[in-house]
Amino acid sequence: MSVDGWKSVLVLGGIRSGKSGYAESLVADTPGVRYVATGAVDPADPEWLARVEAHRDRRPSQWSTDEVAGHPARLIELIGAARADETLLVDDLGGWVTGLLDPAHQPADDRATIDELVAAVRASAARLVLVSPEVGLALVPTTPVGRAFADALGVTNQAVAGVCDTVVLVVAGQPVRIRSAARVVPAATVLTPTVAEATDTPAESTATATATAAIATTAIAATAIAATAVAAAAEPATTRATLAPPPITPGMTLPMPAERVRTAAVERLGTLDQPGAGFGGLARVIGFAAATQDTPTPRPWESVRVVLVHGDHDGGVAAGDSPQESARRAEQARSGDGALARLAAAAGADVTVVHAPVAGPIEDGPALPADEVEAALTAGWTVARQAADAGVSAILLAACGAGAAGAAAAVLAATTGAEPAAILGRVVGPGARIDDAAWMSRCAAVRDALHRTRRGTRGAHDVLAEYGGGDIALATGLLLGATAHRIPVLLDGPVGVAAALVSRDLAGQARHWCLLPDHGRHPTVRHAADVLGLTPVVDLHLDLGEGTGALAALPLLRNALALAGGLGGHPGIDTASDGDSDTDGDGDTFEVTPFVEPEPAGPGPTDGVPAR
Repeated sequence: MSVDGWKSVLVLGGIRSGKSGYAESLVADTPGVRYVATGAVDPADPEWLARVEAHRDRRPSQWSTDEVAGHPARLIELIGAARADETLLVDDLGGWVTGLLDPAHQPADDRATIDELVAAVRASAARLVLVSPEVGLALVPTTPVGRAFADALGVTNQAVAGVCDTVVLVVAGQPVRIRSAARVVPAATVLTPTVAEATDTPAESTATATATAAIATTAIAATAIAATAVAAAAEPATTRATLAPPPITPGMTLPMPAERVRTAAVERLGTLDQPGAGFGGLARVIGFAAATQDTPTPRPWESVRVVLVHGDHDGGVAAGDSPQESARRAEQARSGDGALARLAAAAGADVTVVHAPVAGPIEDGPALPADEVEAALTAGWTVARQAADAGVSAILLAACGAGAAGAAAAVLAATTGAEPAAILGRVVGPGARIDDAAWMSRCAAVRDALHRTRRGTRGAHDVLAEYGGGDIALATGLLLGATAHRIPVLLDGPVGVAAALVSRDLAGQARHWCLLPDHGRHPTVRHAADVLGLTPVVDLHLDLGEGTGALAALPLLRNALALAGGLGGHPGIDTASDGDSDTDGDGDTFEVTPFVEPEPAGPGPTDGVPAR
C-alpha cells in the first residue's frame, strides 16, 4: 500500500453529488492517469452528450482515456493488466453495471462477473480510484429493469468496498470517510473555506470555517489527511473533546499529563516478573505513555500519524538547500517512496503532508507577516484536531523544507541566547558532501537576523514572524492542538524542537506531551532538548531526514509498552499488602516499601567520639 494514503479507493455519491470531481482531485497531481470511461454515448441525446463533453474538458491533457462502454470484461482486463506505476480512474461502476445487464450480454451470471471484477481490484498492482453511484438511498424502482440495475449495483458496491483500502461517500460535495485503510486513507484535497471537504464532518462551526478560510488565503494546504488504524478503530477510542482553535496567545491553559500515574507506572515495573534489573531507559517511555494515557498500564501506540510539514525559506538560511529537492521529498512521502515513507509503512504509521507558505529571508525582514503566522498556528491546530477525530494515538512530527534547519537554529538562538555557530548543523549535500561555505552563509544569515531585531520584542508570535516562518508556526500550532486533545507527540528534527520551544512560551504544558526518541546528534536538537528537559531514548545517529530516527525507534518503543503491559507480577513480590497504593482508583495495587536507614556499624562523625 502506498503511504500517501491509499492504493485503492471507492468513491460513492448520488447524482450531482460531486463524486467525480472529488475522485479526480485525488489524482490531480498525478501526471499519467488512465481515465476509464464506462458510460455509453448516445448521439441522439444532446443533454447526455453535453455531460460527457464536460467530463472530457476538465480532464488534464496528459491523461489518457479508455472507453469500455458495453464491454464489461474490458474493464476487468484493464485493471488486471495495469502496472504498479500506473493510476486508473474508473468513472463509473454504474455504467459498467449497465453494460453488464445489457440484453446483448444475456444470458449472463452477473454475480460471477462481479466476482471477477472484485478479484481484479483485489489483485491489482496499480493505484485505483473507482467511482460509483450510491442508489441505496433512493426509492425502490418501479420497473423490473430498474430493480435489476439497483440490485446489481448495490451488490457491486458492497463487494468492491470490501476489497478497497478506503471508501468515501460524497454528499453535497462534501467527502465523508466511511471506511479507512489499515494504514492510511487518501485526501489530496486542500483545506479551503469549506472545511468539511478535508474532514469527516459535513459541517463545522463558523469559527472553524473562518479560520480555515484564512488558511486558504495564505496557501497553507493540508493534504493527504490520513485516518485511524484498523486496530484503533476496532476498539472504542478515548473520548476527546473536539476543540475549535481558540485564540493562540501566551498563557493558554491546556491539560497536563497525569504525573501521579507516571510515578505509579514506573514503580509498577519493579513488581513485574522479569529476570533482570528492568527496562532501563525504556522505563521513561513507559512512564510517559502512562501519564499521557492516564493509566499505569499504558497500551502501545497502535495508530501513529506522521505529520510532515513542508515549508521552504528564502535567503541565507537556505544556503546549500534546494526548493526543488524539498518538494521532491514531500512528493516521495505522498507517493510512498523514500526513507520516511518506507519506514512509516514498515511501522504501520500513516503519513500526512502539510504545506506551509514560503518564508522570506530573515536577514532582510520578517519571515512571515503576523496574520499569516496566526493562520499557520490555526492550521496546525486543525491538523491535530483532525488526528484526534480519527482516533490517532500518537503524532510523529517531521519536516522537510529548504532552509528549515537554519530557521530552527535562528528560533533557538533568539529564545535561548545560544551562539548560532554552536547550534547550526553541518550542511550535507547530495552524496554526503559537506558544504562548509553554505554553513557559513547560514551562520551569517542568522547573525544578521538577530542583529536586525536586537531592539525588538521576543514574544512567541514575534519569534515566529521574524525567524520561524510558516513551517515552524504550523508545527507550533500542531503541538498546542495535540496538547489540547491529549495526544502525545514524538519529536524528531530541528523544526519540531524549535516549535516545542515556542509552544512552551504559549502554553507551558505542551512540552510535557513531547517525547524525543532520538536527537540524531544534531546540535540544534541537542541544545533544544537540554532546554526543554527532553532526554532522548536511543542514540542511533541516523541522518536520513526528519522523522526517520523516531520511526526507526518506534517498534522498540511499542515493544516496551506491550511487554510492560503483558508481564504479570513476580510471585515473590507481595502486591496486596495493607500498605498498598492504588493511585488511579482502578483497584490495581502494588506495595510501596519505605526506605529505612540502617544503623551505623561503628562511630561516626556526629557521635562526639574522635576518630582515630
